Amino acid sequence: MNKMSKNKLNLTLPPGSIDQTPTVTPTNPNYQEQNSKPALNRGNSIDNLTARLEELDMDDTQRKRIEWFLCQKEKIGGDLSDDDFEKLGELGSGNGGVVTKVLHKSSGLVMARKLIHLEVKPPIKKQIIRELKVLHECNFAHIVGFYGAFYSDGEISICMEYMDAGSLDLILKKAGRIPENILGKITSAVLKGLSYLRDKHAIMHRDVKPSNILVNSSGEIKICDFGVSGQLIDSMANSFVGTRSYMSPERLQGTHYSVQSDIWSLGLSLVEMAIGMYPIPTPDQKTLEAIFGRQDNSQDSYADHTKAQPRPMAIFELLDYIVNEPPPKLPANAFTDDFKDFVDRCLRKNPEERADLKTLMNHNWIRNAESTNVDIASWVCVTMDIQPPHKS
Repeated sequence: MNKMSKNKLNLTLPPGSIDQTPTVTPTNPNYQEQNSKPALNRGNSIDNLTARLEELDMDDTQRKRIEWFLCQKEKIGGDLSDDDFEKLGELGSGNGGVVTKVLHKSSGLVMARKLIHLEVKPPIKKQIIRELKVLHECNFAHIVGFYGAFYSDGEISICMEYMDAGSLDLILKKAGRIPENILGKITSAVLKGLSYLRDKHAIMHRDVKPSNILVNSSGEIKICDFGVSGQLIDSMANSFVGTRSYMSPERLQGTHYSVQSDIWSLGLSLVEMAIGMYPIPTPDQKTLEAIFGRQDNSQDSYADHTKAQPRPMAIFELLDYIVNEPPPKLPANAFTDDFKDFVDRCLRKNPEERADLKTLMNHNWIRNAESTNVDIASWVCVTMDIQPPHKS
């Protein structure tokens, strides 16, 4: 693609960006070109981005937090490089790469830096960095903030907002299970994040799972690692290694897939977080009793969770199970009917029968979650043994 080709998503970059007309690879199969808008000047792009926040579905607190993030981001000044950072610790690792907690020395900002090792040719590296710059435009209450990306010593670095409570897979390990009322708030945030990516940027996530949903001590819930760079997705696919999968049946079969695939992944993640274990293969009655106690004794919440372990499966056996066996369900007597119905609508094997984002956002379970006051921040801080933020 010609480097100076039209910017189809009408994106602009913050001060210090290398290229004001990045090549964008739309990652949504249902992508359609949007109407063109005037490009923003380099000097006032942050002001314009802040103005656009008024158009989004956020409350005043969420809007002010993003405005604060953008103001902090302006302190960086120019492009990022390896010499700018001091490593503070390791946050985790997965299929994508290693994530470290770092200090940006000149600005004093603490960030999360994801390092992805890729054996690709220089033009591909440049294209990946260019495509990742689209993340400068993804400013929303339920999307992890982006500081910048660069290439150094064989690795792509993606610098993101630091979320001090970590990802939901780590929280799940500490909590054993995540309560239904907490999951309701989490799901509402994820649905809003997915809708924002689709509606404002024509992006589907492609990798919804607990490790890509982050929480902080203020109770904010944000998604990360969504598929903004087609070239990065393709490059990482060549080295994909996984022990368990959140991919939908249609995606595993190599057929056309859309944002409905993300809905399947969300449903599977919800079952895992609700019962405290990966739900494929479906847990038997003995395993469920180890988690929840006897089904006829609702007071015995979960008797001995440590005994509940999934049956080991080879990766190809697992993928075959997802494609050919009935989808997971929540246990009959442990959760509300609304929650069970929500999950069932997500985990339809035929994507045409699966609920879409709009339907799920209007589901009774989500409406009830949004109207109920749940102190996510306190629950997270107690679970992860971290201090709540100081209120000024």
